[in-house]
Amino acid sequence: MVSEQAFASNFDSVEFLRNLTTRPGIYKMLNDQGEIIYIGKAKNLKNRVSSYFKTHSASIKQQVMVAKVAAIEVTVTHTEGEALLLECQQIKSHKPRYNICLRDDKTFPYVFLSTQHDFPQITYHRGAKNKKGRYFGPYPSSGAVKESLKLLQRLFPVRQCEDGIYNNRTRPCLQYQIERCKAPCVGLIDKPTYALDVDSTILFLEGKGSLLIDQLIDKMEAASAELAFEQAASYRDQIVKLRSVLEKHFVSGEKGDVDIIACASKGNVACVQVFFIRNGLQLGNKVFFPRISDEYEPSAIIEAFIPQYYLDKPVPHEVIVSHDLTESALLIEVLATQAKHAVTISINVRGERLKWLQMAMTNAENSLQTKLADKQGVYARFLSLQEELGCAELPKRLECFDISHTQGDQTVASCVVFDREGPVKSAYRRFNITGITGGDDYAAINQAVLRRFKRLKAGEHEPPDILFIDGGKGQVHEAQKALAELDINNVMIVGVSKGPDRKAGMEKLILVDQEQPIDVSPSASGLLLIQHIRDEAHRFAITGHRARRGKASKQSILESIPGLGAKRRQLLLKQFGGLQGITSAGVDALCSVDGISRQLAVRIYELFHHQDGDSI
Repeated sequence: MVSEQAFASNFDSVEFLRNLTTRPGIYKMLNDQGEIIYIGKAKNLKNRVSSYFKTHSASIKQQVMVAKVAAIEVTVTHTEGEALLLECQQIKSHKPRYNICLRDDKTFPYVFLSTQHDFPQITYHRGAKNKKGRYFGPYPSSGAVKESLKLLQRLFPVRQCEDGIYNNRTRPCLQYQIERCKAPCVGLIDKPTYALDVDSTILFLEGKGSLLIDQLIDKMEAASAELAFEQAASYRDQIVKLRSVLEKHFVSGEKGDVDIIACASKGNVACVQVFFIRNGLQLGNKVFFPRISDEYEPSAIIEAFIPQYYLDKPVPHEVIVSHDLTESALLIEVLATQAKHAVTISINVRGERLKWLQMAMTNAENSLQTKLADKQGVYARFLSLQEELGCAELPKRLECFDISHTQGDQTVASCVVFDREGPVKSAYRRFNITGITGGDDYAAINQAVLRRFKRLKAGEHEPPDILFIDGGKGQVHEAQKALAELDINNVMIVGVSKGPDRKAGMEKLILVDQEQPIDVSPSASGLLLIQHIRDEAHRFAITGHRARRGKASKQSILESIPGLGAKRRQLLLKQFGGLQGITSAGVDALCSVDGISRQLAVRIYELFHHQDGDSI
């Protein structure tokens, strides 16, 4: 229990509450650093904020939080619903430590069908809906959209190619050969026939699969009556495919838009599963792990999740939840106002809906167990690392550096960060290394560590407990020299030297103050942690190097020739069919191109041949 003095902190709550309004609004609690640590909403600001300063009713968590309060800011609203929306916006913006925060606020993807074309295109879309056409979704992931597009391509061959490709085709592409498109780009299908496939696609995406099958049956019978048996067989095959799809993807008895939200929590970890049903079509599910600072009931987590999640997304007509909510009426009011249609929140469901809710709950519990197992596994590896390295305290933060280049060119250094929960990808950094001799890994490590820890001295990030360097004694010495230059002496430096034949499990650890490398037991889980962070640094460095090298390679070598402008370069490339043709051409052949003088042709030739000592 926190003492009364610590609980009250230095904040004069009595004076603050004396003048606080009783109207609805939000309140922000700030610490002595001016950081927002909690944001809440209230129907009556005075009553709600007062409850935090009553020691007999405040929870332990509230007492710990209030002990850190140095100031409170309030914003008054007209209604509690407005306060709820403003609270969600502020939580997503500031992500206070003591709030339940939804980490994933990406916009969801859609299937988009253009309407401004004679031959409409169906494609993937994410972002603002500023193009003319129909949008179907949202889908839980880009993978779900791509899977749906593949499915639609097999059922109704509507083009999925970009307009730039479509407008410049002179012959059918591979999609036509495998019967996934009817080649409207080269006129192999007329507009009315193509429109039938577009209409069928729309019916399918609107959830009117049964109506679509009935229409196809009528067409099949009509074709059969006219003795067009090949056409009738085509309709029959389409019906069979469509029935198979409907059995797998359609939810029995559902015709509208429904989201199913289930939550499981344990300790300080929570998992929320959302299953998406649109027009009776099951679009998949998505898992979320909201950031929480304490143990919350699943109902409280769902109540915090729903307004944050739907703040900038389309709201379905019904939301089915796994736990009873105390503020369901307020949530319904706010969601309906935002969606501009009626919204219901259901908990007591039966039949097919109950099966879907149970499935969502099972998935939430399984995902939570996996997350907890991962966290426990990483923590155990930190304990093993502490033992192997003889650290006085359990490390909290690890950093690892690696270097990547190709024969000394386009050198990139990577820095990856791990904490006790695993990789902290938001803290990863890359450094483009310049001003050193190509291939000098020692100088590259020195420069990267120096640049990284200069930022630490400026307060841009936390210091690591252990700094891993992918390399031997030379690299470790350069890292030590860089830290000494910055007068940083509280970071443990560990070199990770490759084992014989670079075999995993045979690594040796090099410490600054020890003459001989440390042999870590291959069975120690701490070694797995070292391998993980080393491999992650290597991957991140190679990715950065390839991106830098790719960007550099796009700049043609011809651009380095004085007097050879963009138009002449393009003309050369066209005349000789590319850079390889120019490389093999002689001076006379180069002179035959309009605008290329003999003097310029000699410069071009020498650029490709001066190293070989060839005579002109």
